[in-house]
Amino acid sequence: MPDEIAPVFAPFPTIDFKKPQFPSETVTVSLSTSGINTAAIQQAIDELSARGGGTVRIPAGEWFTGRIILKDNINLNLEDGAALRFSGEIKDYQPAVFTRYEGVEVMSLGGCIYANNATNIAVTGKGRLIGPGKSSAVHKQVRSDTIDNYIDWDSPVSERVYDGVNSEHIFPPMFISPIQCEGVYIEGISLENTAFWNIVPVYCDNVIVRGVTIHSVGIPRGDGINVDSTRNALIEYCTLSCGDDCFTMKAGRGPDGIRVNKPTENIVVRYCLTLAGHGGVTCGSETAGWIRNLYVHDCVFTKTRVGIRFKTRRPRGGGGDTLYYEGIRLSLGGGDAFNWDMLGSRRYVGNLADRLPARDINELTPGYKNIHANAILVENAGYLVKVIGIPESPLANFTIDNVKINCSKLFRAQDLVDSRFSDIEVTTDDSTISLLDAKNLLFENIDSRISGNISLDIEGPASENIEFRSCTNIDDGVYP
Repeated sequence: MPDEIAPVFAPFPTIDFKKPQFPSETVTVSLSTSGINTAAIQQAIDELSARGGGTVRIPAGEWFTGRIILKDNINLNLEDGAALRFSGEIKDYQPAVFTRYEGVEVMSLGGCIYANNATNIAVTGKGRLIGPGKSSAVHKQVRSDTIDNYIDWDSPVSERVYDGVNSEHIFPPMFISPIQCEGVYIEGISLENTAFWNIVPVYCDNVIVRGVTIHSVGIPRGDGINVDSTRNALIEYCTLSCGDDCFTMKAGRGPDGIRVNKPTENIVVRYCLTLAGHGGVTCGSETAGWIRNLYVHDCVFTKTRVGIRFKTRRPRGGGGDTLYYEGIRLSLGGGDAFNWDMLGSRRYVGNLADRLPARDINELTPGYKNIHANAILVENAGYLVKVIGIPESPLANFTIDNVKINCSKLFRAQDLVDSRFSDIEVTTDDSTISLLDAKNLLFENIDSRISGNISLDIEGPASENIEFRSCTNIDDGVYP
């Protein structure tokens, strides 16, 4: 990773991303190996911030702590050989703070490293952050039911208190989660054994994450970097091995996300690597405030279930618009290169997971549109494309250009319209293109390395105008 941030060239306007500057004063915290060090670390942060800011340094060694709250103009720096091990006791994250859990605003534990309404903050260095033990209360007192089933959408956020004191259950702390902050910089550190999502800026502006290593394999909901209703973010040179999705864009959930109405927008992910996870790069499933202007380029996603993933649900609202993927190499464990799941399961959304009947469009109807992929190399995958869409809000204007792929299955889509797939070299065991209620699709210059012809399986009353041009193993023409 270079020391300086190279200019960003995106297909949409971005800010000029620069490394932050901090006052020169540095305070090395005197820490104890025999007790919890929360008070000493927090005192150093508070006092230095009050003097105008600077660097609070954690020296080499392994140190035990509870929640740390960053303040204005503070760089929390972990020396090489330093490890902060976070408590598994709920009391060490009290009192409850304002946070967002799976797209819903609540009062709960926040983050192991937390900030609210701070400006110019950083976590840097070559040290390690180690999350609470898996047998601890922070892990055990988490409610397993979906949040939709016990949050009153009309209740004030101040009354949604889940702190382990006024409620039996808690929402576990994210690892690093600034909320409502401007100028957030995270560089060089490694994170392991999180209780929940790892790095989660919420309602932030101007966020840079560089050279971070995350390991949360085996941890349910152990997402890597989740950008949540945040603007102007750059993520680069990061290596993620995750128990859930790796690089994820989110924007609020259902009625609460629509009330807040804050998008995730102007996000660039480049020069990153995954080594395990559910999705390499994912949008959703919390999409209420919309995910707009995302550019993912020059990344390698290996050993994830899905490469480029899109999720939402009928009650989630919002969606994704103007998303770009370029120069990406995928080597997957049998999952799909491009996958949309817009219906979900009955376990979470009841009969809204049933495709039919089509529902009336309302503010909770999500959608994806204007998604473009170029120069993609797929070494192995399930489907090249698999779309489980919504009939009343089909996926629209999805284009793929210049792809080379080795996959076990070719193409399956329901509720897909106005899309184009061109200059694709595909080696596959199953050459079926299966379409349900799909229309205005163009397949052009598809070089299929198969024996026999491409097989078309087109169903549904809305299916029409499926055109092939200059493709091997199928005649030019419009089908059906």
